[in-house]
Amino acid sequence: MENNAELIALCEAKAKQWLTPVFDADTQASVKAMLENDDKTDLIESFYKNLEFGTGGLRGIMGAGSNRMNIYTVGMATQGFANYLKKNFADREQISVVVCHDCRNNSRLFAETVANIFSANGIKVYLFDDMRPTPECSFAIRHLGCQSGVNITASHNPREYNGYKAYWEDGAQVLAPHDTGIIDEVNKVKVEDVKFDGNKDLIQIIGEEIDKIYLDLIHGISIDPEVIKRQKDLKIVYTPLHGTGMMLIPRSLKLWGFENVHCVKEQMVKSGDFPTVVSPNPENGEALTLALRDAKELDADIVMASDPDADRVGMACKNDKGEWILINGNQTCLLFLYYIISNRKAKGLLKPTDFIVKTIVTTEVIKKIADKQQIEMRDCYTGFKWIAREIALSEGKQQYIGGGEESYGFLAEDFVRDKDAVSACSLLAEICAWAKDQGKTLYEVLMDIYLEYGFSKEFTVNVVKPGKTGADEIKQMMTDFRNNPPKELGGSKVVLWKDYQSLEQRDDSGNVTKIDMPTTSNVLQWFCDDETKISVRPSGTEPKIKFYIEVKGTMKCSGCYERCTNEAVAKIEAIKKSLNLE
Repeated sequence: MENNAELIALCEAKAKQWLTPVFDADTQASVKAMLENDDKTDLIESFYKNLEFGTGGLRGIMGAGSNRMNIYTVGMATQGFANYLKKNFADREQISVVVCHDCRNNSRLFAETVANIFSANGIKVYLFDDMRPTPECSFAIRHLGCQSGVNITASHNPREYNGYKAYWEDGAQVLAPHDTGIIDEVNKVKVEDVKFDGNKDLIQIIGEEIDKIYLDLIHGISIDPEVIKRQKDLKIVYTPLHGTGMMLIPRSLKLWGFENVHCVKEQMVKSGDFPTVVSPNPENGEALTLALRDAKELDADIVMASDPDADRVGMACKNDKGEWILINGNQTCLLFLYYIISNRKAKGLLKPTDFIVKTIVTTEVIKKIADKQQIEMRDCYTGFKWIAREIALSEGKQQYIGGGEESYGFLAEDFVRDKDAVSACSLLAEICAWAKDQGKTLYEVLMDIYLEYGFSKEFTVNVVKPGKTGADEIKQMMTDFRNNPPKELGGSKVVLWKDYQSLEQRDDSGNVTKIDMPTTSNVLQWFCDDETKISVRPSGTEPKIKFYIEVKGTMKCSGCYERCTNEAVAKIEAIKKSLNLE
């Protein structure tokens, strides 16, 4: 960001508005310190723009200022949301909402602020008594018959961040037309408009009574309780990474019948500082360091970790050499859906109306399983609100039995409408028990899948482009790819081009057909003659453009995995070179 005089003057003018009595003394003191500091970096970062309420809500660094997460930016978002709810549900005698939060610093303060503002606007609030997993917020909205919900969380972002997720009455994150409707209302609100003084009569504290119903329902999705009885001593190492998973995941595993669950002691401490990890993200191997330490000491069967708001799950298991390896998000989703389909079928539970869902950037091996097992598979856009939409569209007509995405999210049930690490960890333990019952490890089950359905290797490249110049560069990259689509990638011929912005696809014979999706999205996909798939999309929450690469191979024996992986890595490097991503 350029430290120019014009920008500094603009930020100083905005900052001085935060020195009025509308703002509390601590906020005014922080702003005053920024104004008096010779180094204007903090001032600029805090005031150069307003923290935007996007389609999912808010997310940002905590602190004073218009571009920061604080009670005022949270307050304006909530007042706008309240105004929209009152317009949209004007015929309802009592509008109600669920308010939930994670373990982060200020999360309880923000949640109570949200509850106070909703109640001051005549809206009934069900406020959880302590931190809870994101999926339980989704569940409670539907269970209590509420019109919406707010969850204070920044998922697996670094410790400086917090966020605000907006949910609708179906328990899913808000979709069109309500997303833009809420944004319009939020943008009209000034700090002076916010009703901060809550109505205690309209705030009801909830907790254990919801936990119990939710956990009982999750227990109901177990496919093979008998295998758990036989393998109840399965050695499980679990870590919540200081977050909300500690509230329910150990309880859920116990309820399912697992008696040998070891929780990583240092990380069973609630903390928004995340003192034992660089980043509280189970996708990163570093976050599993302590869990892997314990797993080696205990000779465990599986390691699982949930992120701070317990909607994503990361896992590790032993390979054929007895070494602990991380299982990526595509492989995790693959294992879940393979097990659900295979074992529902074996038990005579699979019905012709059952369906599964994956996102368009998730591995195509799932499609091969679905086709062979004759079960409907649907593709949707990235983000669980789109999976939730598919569940809602078929409610009462078809049964959703599972869905997931490459970014470590899975949902095994339909009574929640967001990804759920509570059910995922429980089901993952069952899959591991089922494998052990056959004398196998999870790794060997994964090898079985690759042997039957074909080997696949996935890799994501994140090209970070910060600031306005970065945003312009990303926009230009997408324009260039549209104007000059690649004909060859890493030595493979491109035979199909998909553009989700125009909703058109073109094959190598020049045939153009429509893509059937509910709306447009700024995503490009290229498919090659050897089944290589590349998806390109700018991130919706971060200053980067993402390239999802999937390459295929043939595995003739389980011992061929390493060779196939090495060949795939070389292919991925060639593709990166073709796209100038080195």
